[in-house]
Amino acid sequence: MKYYSIGEASAKYNIPESTLRYYEKKGMLPLIERDDAGRRLFSERQMALVEAIICLKNTHMPISSIRQYMEWIVEGEATIESRLDMMKKHKQRVLDEIALLTEYLPGIDAKIDRYIKQIEEERP
Repeated sequence: MKYYSIGEASAKYNIPESTLRYYEKKGMLPLIERDDAGRRLFSERQMALVEAIICLKNTHMPISSIRQYMEWIVEGEATIESRLDMMKKHKQRVLDEIALLTEYLPGIDAKIDRYIKQIEEERP
């Protein structure tokens, strides 16, 4: 099995090593293995979990919910329905946020157009 150091994991996902340590401390990265010197080792499975955490965090899932999700993953097959329900609800929240942002985008465009027009009118 291939393992990645914390530096390699950090570089792959373009996040600081301190962020990975924080994720582990907050219970979002369970079962991290360590080498004889105590350094973290990230398996392919752990790397997939890091990717999932980044996705969930970047779509504004609270840390407490990400931690719950990871606990359910560790618990195994018995939690699949709970995980599915959580993901469906999270997807709806993301879609709602996209709709809200899309609703406000024309207002931002209007301001941009107004400023461009002002700048063009001020030029000799």
